[in-house]
Amino acid sequence: MAVYVDLQVASESVNLPSKETLTHWAKAAIGHAREETEISIRIVDMEEGAKLNQTWRHQPGATNVISFPSDLPEELCLPLIGDLAVCAPVVEREAEEQNKSLNAHWAHMIIHGTLHLLGYDHIEDSDALKMEAFETQVLTGLGYPAPYAMDDISLKPR
Repeated sequence: MAVYVDLQVASESVNLPSKETLTHWAKAAIGHAREETEISIRIVDMEEGAKLNQTWRHQPGATNVISFPSDLPEELCLPLIGDLAVCAPVVEREAEEQNKSLNAHWAHMIIHGTLHLLGYDHIEDSDALKMEAFETQVLTGLGYPAPYAMDDISLKPR
């Protein structure tokens, strides 16, 4: 399985994961669901993050990660599954507030966003349980701690 990441850095943050690390996390989320996958990841600062969040989610302020699934016609047979916009200052702030390592939180955000690109969501409780369980499985498989309180999710495959 091949995963290609197009990385754009539009952030002044200095504690950013490498392209190789971002690719590793995206690949872990994708697993063997696809033979070839392409993702664009744009790392942004607060201003662009807030603008994207307001424009596309109609929410004020920046959020950690926004997923833009590809809507290319299937007949094109292109491996692009979509784009992620990750706001570095939000990820850094959340890691500190949640008492998590910055690396673990970055991994979670990339995996979470990639799963959205693959069609996972957390709108309905049952879908949230599936998504959170899979995120936890992927993250712990990579050696990171579970991102959610254990009593909030079921780790049984669904």
